[in-house]
Amino acid sequence: MNYSIIRRTTGLVLKFEAVFLLLPALTGFLYGERQGLIYFALAAAYFAIGFLINLKGDAGTEFYTKEGFISVALVWVVISLCGALPFVLCGDIPKYSDALFETVSGFTTTGSSILSDVEALSHASLFWRSFTHWVGGMGVIVFVLAIMPMRKRRMGSQMYMMRAESPGPVVGKLVPKIRDTAKILYIIYFGMTVTEIILLLIAGMPLFDSLCLSFGTAGTGGFGVLGDSIASYPIIQQSIITIFMILFGVNFNAYFVLFLGKDKKEAFRFSEVRWYFAIIVFSILTITINIHKMFDNLYLAFHHAAFQVGSIITTTGYATADFDLWPQYSRCLLVMIMFCGACAGSTGGGIKVSRIVILVKAGIQEVHHYVHPRSVTSVRMDSKPVERDTVRSVVMYIGVYVCIFFASILLVTIFDGDQSLETIFTSVAATFNNIGPGLSAVGPTANFGHFSLASKYVLMFDMLAGRLELYPMLLLFYPAVWRK
Repeated sequence: MNYSIIRRTTGLVLKFEAVFLLLPALTGFLYGERQGLIYFALAAAYFAIGFLINLKGDAGTEFYTKEGFISVALVWVVISLCGALPFVLCGDIPKYSDALFETVSGFTTTGSSILSDVEALSHASLFWRSFTHWVGGMGVIVFVLAIMPMRKRRMGSQMYMMRAESPGPVVGKLVPKIRDTAKILYIIYFGMTVTEIILLLIAGMPLFDSLCLSFGTAGTGGFGVLGDSIASYPIIQQSIITIFMILFGVNFNAYFVLFLGKDKKEAFRFSEVRWYFAIIVFSILTITINIHKMFDNLYLAFHHAAFQVGSIITTTGYATADFDLWPQYSRCLLVMIMFCGACAGSTGGGIKVSRIVILVKAGIQEVHHYVHPRSVTSVRMDSKPVERDTVRSVVMYIGVYVCIFFASILLVTIFDGDQSLETIFTSVAATFNNIGPGLSAVGPTANFGHFSLASKYVLMFDMLAGRLELYPMLLLFYPAVWRK
């Protein structure tokens, strides 16, 4: 294990977190809040600590998959531990464990909250709370790779770290250099975020709200600035958010091809993207039919169905209505698409559409082999055969996913046995898939504050494991990894 490069990466990211803290500090100064000074002081302290960490020698040249995964996992733990401190020192969230839950939920773009009165927070903390979504959406390591040049002898480490942090079964380079790939991803990410902010401003939303909600939409997080999430905003503003939630759930490779590729039509040939939109259209239409009697007209039913489907499948977690009151079919379908999630290579969570498609096609292929034992077939995506290692990794991923999911349910049941099964099941589903709200006592009008401390730590682990695709967090607990 190359400890020096892990230390160097952690120190570098801590300095970036210090720079990020200057934005809520500026927000506090603009609104005349004392919290701005606290954020500024912490920014200075974190930058100094990161600088001191990076002073000690240079990192070695050996860097393999385990170093990449461990670096990413430790970075996400460290930025969460440090990112929670401002909430406590500002007095907005007095208990550190609750502040940590909120911060982990923010960086992992989960959006689950322990707060019962969001509007009581200072503007500085509200901004920081939402900005953690934007930072975590594309990934803090991807951001570092896009901004900071790496020395040639460490170029091989970049792909290991990017693979560990990027959502999806396969991560490839859009262009020959990893740094250029990271830069392209963030340019697209930044451009789409700015576009949404501008459209929300044109639609009449205040600047502060536009910034915070766009950060939540871009990162598919779900933290809002009002207690009712998005419900009190006009329909035109809700519609803009609906469109961008769905757009941020698309594989960013498709945007690269669309904006920079030679054959623009290739962007519309991505199998995963077509399946993603097919699931969305099917879900919206059937839920609209199921809930239309609950609204004054069919348009309103369609609007709320589209918003909630877009919010849940992209794992954003915003709400315009209390979908916990909807009929059983609608609630059941929303829970199902919680697990499905958005596309690989997007900012969304969940299992990912590509894994679902590969698993279904692999199952069909297995049935075909029983009927035609001597036939030679392969799973295909985008008219290309999928390698056996990829199919195997998808099957193994879902196997590990199921084990962690049910282990988490059992643990939360032990620690909070007085909660209903629906509450426990959907709380784990909502955190593990980085959704935000669940059903019953963790529905869109409720929060996670009533869980015990032990359950909150289980759910925090689920958030981190779900965001980092399981293995980086699991490697932290594997003894052999830490041997010299």
